[in-house]
Order: sequence, then C-alpha cells, then structure tokens
Amino acid sequence: MDTIIVLGALSLILSILLSFSVYFNVRHGIIILKMQDSIEESLDILDEKYQSISKVMEIPIFFDSREVRQVISDIENCRDSILYVANQLSAINVTEDSLENEKEN
Repeated sequence: MDTIIVLGALSLILSILLSFSVYFNVRHGIIILKMQDSIEESLDILDEKYQSISKVMEIPIFFDSREVRQVISDIENCRDSILYVANQLSAINVTEDSLENEKEN
C-alpha cells in the first residue's frame, strides 16, 4: 500500500516536471524560430543595401578633394562591413543546417 502511494506521488512529481519542461521547450522553440525569421529578413535587407552601395561605388567621381575621397573610403568600409555581417549571419545558418543534416543521416 505504501509503495502505491510513493509511486503515485513520484509519478505526479515527474508529470509536473515534464509539463514544465515541455512548456519551456515549446516557448524557447518559438523564440528561436522568430529569431531565425528576423535573421533571414535582416540578411535580405543587408543584401539589398550591399547591392545599392555597390552600384553607387561604380560611378566615377570627378572631384578630387580629400574630403570627398574620405567619404568614398568610408562608404567602401560600410559596404565591406555589410558584407562581413551578412557572411557571419549566414555562416551561423549554414552551421545549423549542416548539423541538422548530419543528425538526419
């Protein structure tokens, strides 16, 4: 009789713990999916801006001022940093995808 009570109490405790675990796993899964969508949208925006800046950088300049050259250099650095950020974010996605593929095989 005592073992039935102990087993009942133990199963109740384990059920409660399982419920908490499932709740937090689902909650964190939703957060991760939202973050992944945000990263993908950000990558699309970064790609558009990179293409836009690259088109502007192809236009030759006809003014030979030190300040103008400095601004152009800053624009090139911004373009390069956009490419760097996009590559870093997509590298995270590629790593996650490759891990999922390995798990499936």
